[in-house]
Amino acid sequence: MEALILVLHVLAAVAIIALVLLQQGKGADAGASFGGGASQTVFGSQGGGSFFGKMTAVFALVFFLTSFGLAFFASEQAKSVSGALDFVPSAPQLEDSISLPELGEKQATSDLPVTE
Repeated sequence: MEALILVLHVLAAVAIIALVLLQQGKGADAGASFGGGASQTVFGSQGGGSFFGKMTAVFALVFFLTSFGLAFFASEQAKSVSGALDFVPSAPQLEDSISLPELGEKQATSDLPVTE
């Protein structure tokens, strides 16, 4: 299921890129990218602007939904993975395993030189 969503996500991204590159600016003719003004009738009297705009919006919605789907799958996988924090001892375990010296005691096993 995750692989299918990933494939849809990549295809939607490529489609958005292609549609944005095909769109013309506000001042340009809609048929200029197809070799002249005569091809403007393919998309109706308004030109290709509204068609490409609607298709871009549809693919943007698909991209948005697949992003949420992939994020959901990633969060579910993260819940099932045990992390490195499982091996960190808790505070009571540390207190039992380490004995701290009392104040005023001298440690006989020190490598540091004693200056008195």
